[in-house]
Amino acid sequence: MKTPIERFYPLIPAGGVGSRLWPLSRATAPKFLLNLTGGEESLLRSTYDRLTSLCNGPVMVVTGVAHANRVTQQLSELRASDLVLEPSPRDSAAAIGLACAIIFERDQDAIIGSFAADHVIEPVAEFHKVVTEAVNTAATGKIVTIGITPTEPSTAFGYIKATESLHLEDAPNAMSVDEFVEKPDAVTASQYLATGDYTWNAGMFVAPASLMLEHLKNNEPELYAGVTAIAKAWDTPERDEIMNNLWETLPKTAIDYAVAEPAAAAGAVAMVPGSFSWDDVGDFDAVARLNLEKTDDGLFVLGDEHQVLDQKSTGIVVSGTDRKIAVIGMDDVVVVDTPDALLVTTRAQAQKVKSTVAELKDQGLQELL
Repeated sequence: MKTPIERFYPLIPAGGVGSRLWPLSRATAPKFLLNLTGGEESLLRSTYDRLTSLCNGPVMVVTGVAHANRVTQQLSELRASDLVLEPSPRDSAAAIGLACAIIFERDQDAIIGSFAADHVIEPVAEFHKVVTEAVNTAATGKIVTIGITPTEPSTAFGYIKATESLHLEDAPNAMSVDEFVEKPDAVTASQYLATGDYTWNAGMFVAPASLMLEHLKNNEPELYAGVTAIAKAWDTPERDEIMNNLWETLPKTAIDYAVAEPAAAAGAVAMVPGSFSWDDVGDFDAVARLNLEKTDDGLFVLGDEHQVLDQKSTGIVVSGTDRKIAVIGMDDVVVVDTPDALLVTTRAQAQKVKSTVAELKDQGLQELL
Protein backbone atom coordinates (compact mmCIF):
# COMPACT_ATOMS: atom_id res chain seq x y z
CA MET A 1 0.00 0.00 0.00
CA LYS A 2 1.27 3.47 -0.90
CA THR A 3 2.05 5.98 1.82
CA PRO A 4 0.16 9.29 1.69
CA ILE A 5 3.12 11.16 0.22
CA GLU A 6 3.46 8.48 -2.47
CA ARG A 7 -0.14 9.25 -3.47
CA PHE A 8 0.58 12.99 -3.71
CA TYR A 9 0.14 14.84 -7.03
CA PRO A 10 0.78 18.62 -6.94
CA LEU A 11 -0.84 21.02 -9.37
CA ILE A 12 0.05 24.64 -10.07
CA PRO A 13 -2.65 27.12 -11.15
CA ALA A 14 -0.68 29.74 -13.08
CA GLY A 15 -2.99 32.63 -13.83
CA GLY A 16 -3.65 36.27 -13.09
CA VAL A 17 -1.94 39.31 -14.54
CA GLY A 18 -0.58 40.84 -11.35
CA SER A 19 -1.84 44.32 -12.21
CA ARG A 20 -0.15 45.94 -9.18
CA LEU A 21 3.16 45.03 -10.80
CA TRP A 22 2.48 46.96 -14.02
CA PRO A 23 4.28 47.84 -16.26
CA LEU A 24 6.60 44.90 -15.55
CA SER A 25 3.79 42.35 -15.33
CA ARG A 26 1.55 42.30 -18.40
CA ALA A 27 -1.17 40.08 -19.85
CA THR A 28 1.42 38.44 -22.11
CA ALA A 29 4.09 38.26 -19.38
CA PRO A 30 2.36 37.89 -15.99
CA LYS A 31 4.29 37.94 -12.76
CA PHE A 32 4.60 34.16 -12.38
CA LEU A 33 6.78 34.11 -15.51
CA LEU A 34 9.09 36.83 -14.16
CA ASN A 35 12.16 36.78 -11.96
CA LEU A 36 11.25 39.17 -9.13
CA THR A 37 13.62 38.02 -6.42
CA GLY A 38 17.01 38.78 -7.90
CA GLY A 39 17.86 35.12 -8.54
CA GLU A 40 18.06 33.16 -11.76
CA GLU A 41 14.57 31.62 -11.76
CA SER A 42 11.05 32.84 -12.37
CA LEU A 43 8.41 32.45 -9.67
CA LEU A 44 6.89 29.58 -11.67
CA ARG A 45 10.20 27.74 -11.98
CA SER A 46 10.85 28.10 -8.26
CA THR A 47 7.37 26.80 -7.43
CA TYR A 48 7.77 23.82 -9.77
CA ASP A 49 11.17 22.89 -8.32
CA ARG A 50 9.84 23.23 -4.77
CA LEU A 51 7.13 20.67 -5.54
CA THR A 52 9.06 18.19 -7.70
CA SER A 53 11.64 17.84 -4.96
CA LEU A 54 8.88 16.70 -2.59
CA CYS A 55 6.96 14.13 -4.65
CA ASN A 56 7.79 11.23 -6.93
CA GLY A 57 5.00 11.80 -9.42
CA PRO A 58 4.45 14.48 -12.06
CA VAL A 59 3.44 18.07 -11.33
CA MET A 60 0.55 19.47 -13.37
CA VAL A 61 0.40 23.11 -14.50
CA VAL A 62 -2.82 24.93 -15.44
CA THR A 63 -2.41 28.15 -17.39
CA GLY A 64 -3.81 30.17 -20.28
CA VAL A 65 -3.22 29.31 -23.93
CA ALA A 66 -1.35 32.59 -24.37
CA HIS A 67 1.35 31.45 -21.91
CA ALA A 68 1.94 27.99 -23.37
CA ASN A 69 5.26 28.80 -25.07
CA ARG A 70 6.76 30.66 -22.13
CA VAL A 71 5.69 27.96 -19.67
CA THR A 72 7.14 25.14 -21.76
CA GLN A 73 10.36 27.10 -22.26
CA GLN A 74 10.76 27.53 -18.52
CA LEU A 75 9.62 23.99 -17.68
CA SER A 76 11.15 21.97 -20.50
CA GLU A 77 10.64 18.68 -18.63
CA LEU A 78 6.87 19.23 -18.25
CA ARG A 79 4.93 16.58 -20.16
CA ALA A 80 2.35 17.84 -22.66
CA SER A 81 -0.33 15.76 -20.93
CA ASP A 82 0.46 17.55 -17.64
CA LEU A 83 0.01 21.03 -19.12
CA VAL A 84 -3.62 22.13 -19.00
CA LEU A 85 -4.20 25.10 -21.29
CA GLU A 86 -7.33 27.14 -20.58
CA PRO A 87 -8.86 28.59 -23.78
CA SER A 88 -10.20 31.44 -21.62
CA PRO A 89 -10.30 32.31 -17.90
CA ARG A 90 -13.09 30.47 -16.03
CA ASP A 91 -11.86 31.18 -12.47
CA SER A 92 -10.13 28.87 -10.01
CA ALA A 93 -12.85 26.22 -9.52
CA ALA A 94 -12.74 25.26 -13.19
CA ALA A 95 -8.92 25.31 -13.32
CA ILE A 96 -8.34 23.32 -10.14
CA GLY A 97 -11.41 21.14 -10.67
CA LEU A 98 -10.27 20.05 -14.13
CA ALA A 99 -6.72 19.28 -12.99
CA CYS A 100 -8.10 17.34 -10.05
CA ALA A 101 -10.45 15.36 -12.32
CA ILE A 102 -7.62 14.48 -14.72
CA ILE A 103 -5.43 13.26 -11.87
CA PHE A 104 -8.37 11.25 -10.45
CA GLU A 105 -8.88 9.53 -13.82
CA ARG A 106 -5.24 8.41 -13.68
CA ASP A 107 -5.17 7.44 -10.01
CA GLN A 108 -8.35 7.17 -7.94
CA ASP A 109 -6.28 7.06 -4.72
CA ALA A 110 -4.56 10.35 -5.56
CA ILE A 111 -4.10 13.14 -3.04
CA ILE A 112 -3.85 16.43 -4.88
CA GLY A 113 -2.23 19.66 -3.74
CA SER A 114 -2.88 23.06 -5.31
CA PHE A 115 -0.16 25.72 -4.98
CA ALA A 116 -0.15 29.08 -6.77
CA ALA A 117 2.68 29.78 -9.22
CA ASP A 118 3.59 33.22 -7.89
CA HIS A 119 4.43 32.74 -4.21
CA VAL A 120 7.85 33.13 -2.62
CA ILE A 121 8.44 30.53 0.12
CA GLU A 122 11.50 29.91 2.28
CA PRO A 123 13.00 27.71 3.56
CA VAL A 124 11.99 24.90 1.24
CA ALA A 125 12.68 22.21 3.86
CA GLU A 126 10.12 23.76 6.20
CA PHE A 127 7.59 24.00 3.36
CA HIS A 128 8.09 20.28 2.67
CA LYS A 129 7.52 19.49 6.35
CA VAL A 130 4.24 21.42 6.42
CA VAL A 131 2.97 19.96 3.13
CA THR A 132 3.79 16.45 4.34
CA GLU A 133 1.64 17.09 7.42
CA ALA A 134 -1.12 18.38 5.14
CA VAL A 135 -0.90 15.25 2.96
CA ASN A 136 -1.04 13.00 6.03
CA THR A 137 -4.09 14.92 7.26
CA ALA A 138 -5.77 14.69 3.85
CA ALA A 139 -5.30 10.92 3.94
CA THR A 140 -7.71 10.80 6.91
CA GLY A 141 -10.47 12.16 4.66
CA LYS A 142 -10.08 15.93 4.96
CA ILE A 143 -9.67 18.88 2.64
CA VAL A 144 -6.65 20.64 4.11
CA THR A 145 -5.63 24.24 3.72
CA ILE A 146 -2.28 25.67 4.78
CA GLY A 147 -2.72 28.75 6.94
CA ILE A 148 -0.09 31.46 7.00
CA THR A 149 0.66 33.01 10.39
CA PRO A 150 -0.20 36.73 10.02
CA THR A 151 2.63 39.19 10.43
CA GLU A 152 0.27 42.18 10.41
CA PRO A 153 -3.49 42.90 10.39
CA SER A 154 -3.64 42.75 6.61
CA THR A 155 -6.83 43.56 4.72
CA ALA A 156 -5.46 41.99 1.53
CA PHE A 157 -6.14 38.36 2.47
CA GLY A 158 -9.01 36.18 3.53
CA TYR A 159 -8.65 34.47 6.91
CA ILE A 160 -9.10 30.95 8.28
CA LYS A 161 -10.42 30.38 11.79
CA ALA A 162 -9.19 27.15 13.39
CA THR A 163 -9.35 26.44 17.12
CA GLU A 164 -9.24 22.70 17.86
CA SER A 165 -6.44 20.18 17.28
CA LEU A 166 -7.23 17.01 15.35
CA HIS A 167 -4.72 15.06 17.49
CA LEU A 168 -3.17 13.25 14.51
CA GLU A 169 0.08 11.38 15.16
CA ASP A 170 1.48 12.04 11.67
CA ALA A 171 0.21 15.63 11.60
CA PRO A 172 0.53 17.03 15.13
CA ASN A 173 -0.18 20.61 14.06
CA ALA A 174 -3.38 19.90 12.10
CA MET A 175 -6.51 21.65 13.33
CA SER A 176 -10.17 21.56 12.35
CA VAL A 177 -11.39 24.64 10.46
CA ASP A 178 -14.32 26.52 11.96
CA GLU A 179 -14.83 28.89 9.05
CA PHE A 180 -13.32 30.88 6.20
CA VAL A 181 -13.84 34.63 6.36
CA GLU A 182 -13.56 37.19 3.59
CA LYS A 183 -11.02 40.01 3.47
CA PRO A 184 -11.76 42.12 6.57
CA ASP A 185 -11.45 45.82 7.28
CA ALA A 186 -8.46 47.00 9.33
CA VAL A 187 -10.28 46.97 12.68
CA THR A 188 -11.61 43.45 12.16
CA ALA A 189 -8.19 42.22 11.00
CA SER A 190 -6.64 43.55 14.21
CA GLN A 191 -9.30 41.73 16.23
CA TYR A 192 -8.51 38.51 14.39
CA LEU A 193 -4.82 38.77 15.23
CA ALA A 194 -5.55 39.48 18.88
CA THR A 195 -7.42 36.18 19.29
CA GLY A 196 -4.64 34.02 17.83
CA ASP A 197 -7.30 31.83 16.19
CA TYR A 198 -6.89 33.11 12.63
CA THR A 199 -4.37 32.57 9.84
CA TRP A 200 -4.15 34.05 6.36
CA ASN A 201 -5.75 32.06 3.58
CA ALA A 202 -3.03 31.70 0.95
CA GLY A 203 -5.15 29.48 -1.29
CA MET A 204 -3.12 26.30 -0.78
CA PHE A 205 -5.26 23.15 -0.71
CA VAL A 206 -4.37 19.47 -0.20
CA ALA A 207 -7.07 16.79 -0.42
CA PRO A 208 -8.01 13.40 -1.76
CA ALA A 209 -8.99 14.00 -5.37
CA SER A 210 -12.16 11.98 -4.81
CA LEU A 211 -13.21 14.21 -1.90
CA MET A 212 -12.60 17.43 -3.83
CA LEU A 213 -14.72 16.13 -6.70
CA GLU A 214 -17.45 14.95 -4.33
CA HIS A 215 -17.84 18.44 -2.88
CA LEU A 216 -17.65 19.99 -6.33
CA LYS A 217 -20.44 17.66 -7.49
CA ASN A 218 -22.61 18.56 -4.48
CA ASN A 219 -22.13 22.32 -4.76
CA GLU A 220 -21.51 22.93 -8.50
CA PRO A 221 -22.99 19.95 -10.37
CA GLU A 222 -22.80 21.63 -13.79
CA LEU A 223 -19.12 22.47 -13.29
CA TYR A 224 -18.44 18.97 -11.99
CA ALA A 225 -20.10 17.36 -15.02
CA GLY A 226 -18.10 19.51 -17.42
CA VAL A 227 -14.64 18.97 -15.90
CA THR A 228 -15.33 15.25 -15.50
CA ALA A 229 -16.24 14.89 -19.17
CA ILE A 230 -13.10 16.77 -20.24
CA ALA A 231 -10.96 14.69 -17.87
CA LYS A 232 -12.29 11.40 -19.25
CA ALA A 233 -11.19 12.51 -22.73
CA TRP A 234 -7.89 14.06 -21.61
CA ASP A 235 -5.56 11.15 -22.35
CA THR A 236 -7.38 10.25 -25.59
CA PRO A 237 -7.35 11.65 -29.14
CA GLU A 238 -10.65 13.45 -28.36
CA ARG A 239 -9.05 15.76 -25.79
CA ASP A 240 -9.02 18.98 -27.86
CA GLU A 241 -12.50 18.47 -29.30
CA ILE A 242 -14.14 17.87 -25.92
CA MET A 243 -12.16 20.68 -24.28
CA ASN A 244 -13.17 23.18 -26.95
CA ASN A 245 -16.81 22.11 -26.82
CA LEU A 246 -17.21 22.23 -23.04
CA TRP A 247 -14.77 24.72 -21.55
CA GLU A 248 -16.75 27.88 -22.36
CA THR A 249 -19.89 26.33 -20.83
CA LEU A 250 -18.30 25.89 -17.39
CA PRO A 251 -19.67 28.21 -14.67
CA LYS A 252 -17.23 30.84 -13.39
CA THR A 253 -16.65 30.59 -9.66
CA ALA A 254 -13.78 30.45 -7.17
CA ILE A 255 -12.65 27.22 -5.55
CA ASP A 256 -13.30 28.78 -2.11
CA TYR A 257 -17.00 29.21 -2.90
CA ALA A 258 -17.39 25.96 -4.83
CA VAL A 259 -15.58 23.63 -2.41
CA ALA A 260 -13.69 25.07 0.57
CA GLU A 261 -16.36 27.14 2.30
CA PRO A 262 -19.25 24.64 2.03
CA ALA A 263 -16.89 21.81 3.01
CA ALA A 264 -15.79 23.78 6.07
CA ALA A 265 -19.43 24.28 7.05
CA ALA A 266 -19.81 20.49 6.83
CA GLY A 267 -16.80 19.94 9.11
CA ALA A 268 -14.67 18.43 6.34
CA VAL A 269 -11.81 20.97 6.29
CA ALA A 270 -8.61 21.03 8.31
CA MET A 271 -5.76 23.52 8.53
CA VAL A 272 -2.03 23.02 8.98
CA PRO A 273 -0.18 26.22 9.94
CA GLY A 274 2.61 27.25 7.60
CA SER A 275 5.77 27.67 9.63
CA PHE A 276 7.70 29.10 6.68
CA SER A 277 8.25 32.57 5.25
CA TRP A 278 5.58 33.34 2.64
CA ASP A 279 4.94 36.26 0.30
CA ASP A 280 2.55 36.53 -2.62
CA VAL A 281 4.64 39.38 -4.14
CA GLY A 282 1.50 41.45 -4.60
CA ASP A 283 3.11 44.81 -5.44
CA PHE A 284 6.42 46.62 -5.82
CA ASP A 285 6.64 47.24 -2.10
CA ALA A 286 6.79 43.46 -1.68
CA VAL A 287 9.39 43.16 -4.45
CA ALA A 288 11.50 45.81 -2.70
CA ARG A 289 11.10 44.17 0.70
CA LEU A 290 12.11 40.72 -0.55
CA ASN A 291 15.18 42.02 -2.35
CA LEU A 292 16.38 44.62 0.13
CA GLU A 293 16.46 41.91 2.81
CA LYS A 294 19.30 40.32 0.83
CA THR A 295 21.49 43.38 0.36
CA ASP A 296 23.13 46.11 2.39
CA ASP A 297 22.43 48.67 -0.32
CA GLY A 298 19.55 51.07 0.22
CA LEU A 299 18.57 50.97 -3.46
CA PHE A 300 18.04 47.60 -5.11
CA VAL A 301 18.28 47.29 -8.90
CA LEU A 302 16.41 44.54 -10.70
CA GLY A 303 17.94 44.29 -14.16
CA ASP A 304 21.08 46.02 -15.42
CA GLU A 305 22.53 47.82 -12.42
CA HIS A 306 25.04 49.63 -14.65
CA GLN A 307 22.14 51.64 -16.11
CA VAL A 308 21.27 53.13 -12.72
CA LEU A 309 23.01 56.12 -11.11
CA ASP A 310 22.20 56.28 -7.39
CA GLN A 311 22.90 59.24 -5.16
CA LYS A 312 21.85 58.43 -1.60
CA SER A 313 18.45 56.96 -2.47
CA THR A 314 16.51 53.99 -1.12
CA GLY A 315 13.93 51.73 -2.72
CA ILE A 316 13.90 49.71 -5.93
CA VAL A 317 14.61 50.37 -9.60
CA VAL A 318 13.66 47.95 -12.37
CA SER A 319 15.87 48.61 -15.37
CA GLY A 320 14.45 47.12 -18.55
CA THR A 321 15.80 49.43 -21.27
CA ASP A 322 19.08 50.95 -22.44
CA ARG A 323 18.26 54.27 -20.77
CA LYS A 324 20.34 55.62 -17.92
CA ILE A 325 18.28 56.17 -14.79
CA ALA A 326 19.44 58.67 -12.17
CA VAL A 327 17.82 58.57 -8.74
CA ILE A 328 18.91 61.41 -6.48
CA GLY A 329 18.14 61.79 -2.78
CA MET A 330 14.81 59.91 -2.78
CA ASP A 331 13.57 57.55 -0.07
CA ASP A 332 11.55 54.38 -0.73
CA VAL A 333 11.24 55.14 -4.42
CA VAL A 334 9.88 52.72 -7.04
CA VAL A 335 11.04 53.23 -10.63
CA VAL A 336 10.10 50.70 -13.31
CA ASP A 337 11.45 51.42 -16.78
CA THR A 338 10.15 49.35 -19.72
CA PRO A 339 10.33 50.06 -23.47
CA ASP A 340 6.79 51.44 -23.69
CA ALA A 341 5.92 52.60 -20.18
CA LEU A 342 7.58 54.20 -17.15
CA LEU A 343 6.30 53.94 -13.58
CA VAL A 344 7.48 56.25 -10.82
CA THR A 345 5.91 55.93 -7.38
CA THR A 346 6.83 55.14 -3.78
CA ARG A 347 6.69 51.92 -1.84
CA ALA A 348 3.89 53.35 0.29
CA GLN A 349 1.76 54.03 -2.79
CA ALA A 350 2.57 50.80 -4.61
CA GLN A 351 -0.90 49.30 -4.07
CA LYS A 352 -2.40 52.14 -6.12
CA VAL A 353 -0.72 50.95 -9.32
CA LYS A 354 -3.82 48.84 -9.91
CA SER A 355 -5.91 52.01 -10.33
CA THR A 356 -3.52 53.17 -13.06
CA VAL A 357 -4.10 49.89 -14.89
CA ALA A 358 -7.84 50.47 -14.60
CA GLU A 359 -7.42 53.95 -16.08
CA LEU A 360 -5.42 52.55 -19.00
CA LYS A 361 -8.26 50.08 -19.64
CA ASP A 362 -10.78 52.93 -19.59
CA GLN A 363 -8.69 54.77 -22.18
CA GLY A 364 -8.64 51.71 -24.40
CA LEU A 365 -4.84 51.34 -24.23
CA GLN A 366 -4.91 47.55 -24.35
CA GLU A 367 -1.46 47.44 -25.98
CA LEU A 368 0.01 48.66 -22.67
CA LEU A 369 -1.68 45.98 -20.62
